[in-house]
Amino acid sequence: MANYLKTMVAPQVPPELHEAFISAVERGNIRTMPNRSMPADPQPTPGALLMGDAFNMRHPLTGGGMTVALSDIVVLRNLLKPLHDFNDAASLGRYLESFYTLRKPVASTINTLAGALYKVFSSSPDQARKEMRQACFDYLSLGGVFSTGPVALLSGLNPRPLSLVLHFFAVAIYGVGRLLLPFPSPKRMWIGARLISGASGIIFPIIKAEGVRQMFFPATIPAVYRAPPVED
Repeated sequence: MANYLKTMVAPQVPPELHEAFISAVERGNIRTMPNRSMPADPQPTPGALLMGDAFNMRHPLTGGGMTVALSDIVVLRNLLKPLHDFNDAASLGRYLESFYTLRKPVASTINTLAGALYKVFSSSPDQARKEMRQACFDYLSLGGVFSTGPVALLSGLNPRPLSLVLHFFAVAIYGVGRLLLPFPSPKRMWIGARLISGASGIIFPIIKAEGVRQMFFPATIPAVYRAPPVED
């Protein structure tokens, strides 16, 4: 690891930080950051409500954990605002089941994007995966909606899972277009087909783990319409 940091990473570090970076590497004690993904699995418990990484984790690549946590706080605040009596844990728990669906637009968008980007940019010898990575950079460099759209998804400003899916496959189609122009060949067509297949294999399992109904059809979840408990 020390050799990799000195030979591969150090040349990319700004000159002002280079000496301090090398010094830190030579001191050792290089720490790695473990990561894991954990789709939200609601376990309604009277008197308790899980939030943050205890309830839902996504890959840290996009740094979206705090965005999801703060969004969850806002959702919970809005649900609790009309209440004055918190003594009836059972009825309060039934009412707060809507929290798990109302949080989905922001949480599932950021979770899916984090997982998809991790798989796209993880090391792979597959040529189709390499083309997908390059297509991501070129797509963002187009500017306009092609950059503001993904950034809005990353930041939680556009909590629409459908918009995420459209941008993700727009990147894949853009990558296929790069392969086929100006002159397609059987090899390039085959890589393009694998690119689309690979993109589908990346995003659809993540969406399935997040919950298709909760992500795209939250209005069909009965818990969303539960009214606050009536005080005696």
